[in-house]
Amino acid sequence: MPRRPRGSAVSPARPRGSSAAGLVEAAARAGKAVYCEKPMAVTLAEADCAVAAAAEAGTVLQVGFNRRYDAGFRAAHEKITAGAIGTPQLLRSLTRDPKLVDPSRIAPWTIFLETLIHDFDTLRFLNPGAERVEVFAWADALIRPDFKERGLLDTAVVTIRFDNGALATAEASFQAVYGYDVRGEVLGSAGMVTMGDLRRTHLTAYGPDGIAAECVTYDQDLFHDAYVAELADFADSVRTVRTPAVTGEDARAASDDRARGHTVGGDGTARDHRGPEGSRRPGGPFQPLGPLQPLGPDRARNR
Repeated sequence: MPRRPRGSAVSPARPRGSSAAGLVEAAARAGKAVYCEKPMAVTLAEADCAVAAAAEAGTVLQVGFNRRYDAGFRAAHEKITAGAIGTPQLLRSLTRDPKLVDPSRIAPWTIFLETLIHDFDTLRFLNPGAERVEVFAWADALIRPDFKERGLLDTAVVTIRFDNGALATAEASFQAVYGYDVRGEVLGSAGMVTMGDLRRTHLTAYGPDGIAAECVTYDQDLFHDAYVAELADFADSVRTVRTPAVTGEDARAASDDRARGHTVGGDGTARDHRGPEGSRRPGGPFQPLGPLQPLGPDRARNR
């Protein structure tokens, strides 16, 4: 249980793709409540240190997984938790950005570290209480193949098997020309829920050229209410001295999905998704591991 922070709350700012773990630790040790955008850390060891520092200081640590605060995703979670669709069997979460403007600014592993990490958390959120036992991924530079040798990955699909038997898919693309597309789906033994709508309004226009709808192209338009709700939850957590809805442990668990898997590149060779001690490799293109060797559940569970 958090204790009342000494003084103000903080939100660490750092360069895109870098770790905030050190800033989280320093703020927690100073008695500050911390709101941290993802990624909180780029290695599991860093995540563990940040979580431990907040726990030892007894201060609030919240991470910005905004989909948990979106009305549709939250309602789906509540229905699944209540058993409305039975046991989850197939899950899907996807993130598609509208345009890849400048690939030279995209660091290697960004699609996992900053994009798919939302989907990893969403799949956990939509499969309450389940833990993943196997992770496998494909990734390539399909939008800008001319940047592939620089380490760009702009398209990815990840499959996850959970200990309750459910199978899940997370996918990401840096360019969906029609708009900013974020959706989820869960098929259960007694029904299904879907969430996400990229239409700017519920207006659909019918004309001689067919059916048309204006789509959202900016994340802060699509998730405006969710962004407001997560900051309101953080402020209330600090004021009432309670644990927020999204914690550092949730950030650590989402990062663990990324650290557990193997990725396969466009040339059909397996790539190590982990660096030393379960971390990402520090920049540069994927490192070939030779012919593809799918992971079995025992090996995946021990990662």
